[in-house]
Amino acid sequence: MENVQDPRQHINEEPRNDFNDVANGFAWMFIFMVVVFFGAIAIKYLIS
Repeated sequence: MENVQDPRQHINEEPRNDFNDVANGFAWMFIFMVVVFFGAIAIKYLIS
């Protein structure tokens, strides 16, 4: 009987670099938050 949980049998169909994925996620979230921050500052000064 085959061992279906043998990790050697699970071929990674799309090899990815996990570190780059995480780094890109942090970078894009940081950029988004900077845009939100400066947008909030602009709205604050337009209101006051």
